[in-house]
Amino acid sequence: MAGTRAPSQARCRSEVRANDPSLQEHTPLMKQFFAAKAEHPDVLLFFRMGDFYELFYDDARKAARLLDITLTQRGNSAGAPIPMAGVPHHASEGYLARLVALGESVAICEQIGDPAASKGLVERKVVRIVTPGTVTDEALLQERRDTLLMAVARQRNGQYGLAWADLAGGRFLVCECANEDTLEAEIARLDPAELLVPDEDGWPAFLFERGGVRRRPPWLFDAESGRRQLLQFFGLHDLTGFGIDDRPLAVAAAGALLGYVEETQKQRLPHLTSISVESGDGAIAMNAATRRHLELDTRVDGDTRNTLLGVLDSTITPMGGRLLRRWLHRPLRDRAVLDERLHAVDTLQRSGADADLRERFRALGDLERVLTRIALRSARPRDLSTLRDGLAMLPDVRGILGALDSPRLRTLHDGLGEHAAEARLLADALVEQPPVLARDGGVFADGHDAELAELRRLSTHADQFLVDLEARERETSGIPTLKVGYNRVHGYYIEVSKAHAARAPAHYTRRQTLTNAERYITEELKQFEDKVLSARERALARERLLYEQLLDTLGGRLEALKHCAGALSELDVLACFAERAQALDWSRPQLGAAPGICIERGRHPVVEAVRREPFEPNDLVLGDSDTFNERRMLVITGPNMGGKSTYMRQNALIVLLAHIGSFVPASRAVIGPIDRILTRIGAGDDLAKGQSTFMVEMAETSYILHHATDCSLVLMDEIGRGTSTYDGLALADACARHLAQRNRSYTLFATHYFELTALAQPGSGIANVHLDAVEHRDQQGNEKLVFMHAVKDGPADRSFGLQVAALAGLPRQVVRDARARLAELEQRRHDSPASAPLSAGTLDSPQQIGLFGPNSAAVEALAGLDPDELSPKQALEALYRIKALL
Repeated sequence: MAGTRAPSQARCRSEVRANDPSLQEHTPLMKQFFAAKAEHPDVLLFFRMGDFYELFYDDARKAARLLDITLTQRGNSAGAPIPMAGVPHHASEGYLARLVALGESVAICEQIGDPAASKGLVERKVVRIVTPGTVTDEALLQERRDTLLMAVARQRNGQYGLAWADLAGGRFLVCECANEDTLEAEIARLDPAELLVPDEDGWPAFLFERGGVRRRPPWLFDAESGRRQLLQFFGLHDLTGFGIDDRPLAVAAAGALLGYVEETQKQRLPHLTSISVESGDGAIAMNAATRRHLELDTRVDGDTRNTLLGVLDSTITPMGGRLLRRWLHRPLRDRAVLDERLHAVDTLQRSGADADLRERFRALGDLERVLTRIALRSARPRDLSTLRDGLAMLPDVRGILGALDSPRLRTLHDGLGEHAAEARLLADALVEQPPVLARDGGVFADGHDAELAELRRLSTHADQFLVDLEARERETSGIPTLKVGYNRVHGYYIEVSKAHAARAPAHYTRRQTLTNAERYITEELKQFEDKVLSARERALARERLLYEQLLDTLGGRLEALKHCAGALSELDVLACFAERAQALDWSRPQLGAAPGICIERGRHPVVEAVRREPFEPNDLVLGDSDTFNERRMLVITGPNMGGKSTYMRQNALIVLLAHIGSFVPASRAVIGPIDRILTRIGAGDDLAKGQSTFMVEMAETSYILHHATDCSLVLMDEIGRGTSTYDGLALADACARHLAQRNRSYTLFATHYFELTALAQPGSGIANVHLDAVEHRDQQGNEKLVFMHAVKDGPADRSFGLQVAALAGLPRQVVRDARARLAELEQRRHDSPASAPLSAGTLDSPQQIGLFGPNSAAVEALAGLDPDELSPKQALEALYRIKALL
């Protein structure tokens, strides 16, 4: 019947439970599948059948759609065809990588028994679950980006505990967040691939705007059970050594994360040896909007090249690239750590040692992830050769560092260790170029193991025996085309063409008949086959044993090797900083205790890298003391495209670079204590939240006004431009005053409201600067606008809005009409001095009530508001009331 499904087909769907009576209708193989699927109903099941992983029913339909593979129907079970799709076992990593990238999880159900030895159906078992946050296989990971699994626990008072693990790198960390804003900032910084939360209501909406969120039973996030789980996992009596005894929310999150990892990986995790605590006050805070506006590693359009990381990252190794990304997203406030990094970079650059290190690092692989695979016993032979080559270069690296006078470089020198025993073991054991897979043999060098050498000798001499046998049989039989060969199915054989088959000797026993030939076996060849094949099987078995022993040996020295990999990663980043400083003409910043920011001839690192023309450098001076000119805010005016946003961002990026230990694009930079970098730049709506461009602008502004301190660097670009002129001007004026008088932040405030330049009064801590442009006529009489990109003292005298519109390609008639309308408005303003002044470049009607008039109802309403006491909703309602008054 149309629109219904046959009962037998309905019973074949993957929702069938292991104890469902309808299972009796299915074949033994499908019963096995349903039993495995019932244990993992929410993930795709890769069911091993010979050389393929097969998917059935709904899993097959979904995988066929996601992977663009063929959906077929094979055989019958419970009286209906079985929808199925499959991928080759040897190529499964590529398909898994695609599924993980789409946010899917996959349960791997392997054949546990030996098909040759099993009587009846081979036993199968789910050996692990591949999820976006738990992948460790090289093919499933992004080379230069951490893949993180995170868990979040919470209390009713609004506090949160976070735990995250990089299983591929062996890192396990926790922190606690005091409020929802901090939680959002941390998630934006870490960008986990998978996020575990209790299955409860009331979670912030931003959590579910990202992919990879997994709801888990709330009882898994209990602090006491989490503590017991951590103690059992690490084999400890208490957690004092980790410093998390007094952080119950962090413990709860860590326990939930660890339980999920053990549930999905189904094995021990010996590479997770400790938990580190990240303190919020140890880093410069940046919220999600700031990271987005500054384009640290990704632009709004998704491009990753023309970003700060794209310019800065010249690291050689993947593990160095990942460490640099972590540093970039967590700039430090600890002056001692930063001074050691800067001194190390200076030492490397002056000595030229950075070039020597980088040259040696070109032969260095991703030791961090190799060591993880060794710990998980999933390392391949070429992983071991990567480790061998890395350890072999350690003496040279230690020699380079030993000659340098730098505290941090001496620490890293000691952290490398020597590892001579491991280097010698791997050099003696492995062939120069090992095969991809250990199961194929050929991993170990000749002479490494006497028993293996003897077995290989038997196999090697087989080739000469076959040559001699073939020559002898041709001579005795008189068949000139006789051949001796081998295949995996039938073993060794003597092949005689059909034309000579009648001349085959009587002692030949037919083994196989082909279209144009007959294949035979003799007693002598049979005995040889038994001996050789036995030797080959025993040689492979011996190699498997040796390989497991090698992994055991390396696993016992894992902790010291991890420290070595960590030291090499940091050396790669420091050498990268030294190379960038020399190549890009960057200088060493000074990090002092005195408050303020003084940057001389600063440049924007990304804009300078992509521009063909020379970049125009500019200065910045902010602070309270005489050294910093006693100013806290710069009101920046000038034309669109004049460089206001570039100027603001370049100074934020210079401050950020200094706080990761990098040199900076400036001739001189003196930077006092900074606790936050906060930005409100650009325009855009948020359709998912139902927020207009102006609402997004106000929400970000609200965050800044509530969080900025006198040690914060704040960038504000065109506040109030998303609404009417007078509303926007009032808001911009009030925000600027609040930042200057209450927050007292180091603020760069770009605006087109010329009225705001009046804020720069003596003693206000506010100064005016502008970016200039020059207008001239070319030989054809056309007006041309040249942006000077130089920051000068004082306010701009005009906005050049019409000229920029013409540059953007507006029709000439539109520009001419706009110019005429502007002249009309300016004349009307001149004739009606009682009306409020219009901002340069605005086209609003001058008939509105004067905003700053003594009897303005709007001003009275605005004066009665306390921004600190308003919620975002209340602030929006107040805006509507003032709008109505106008």
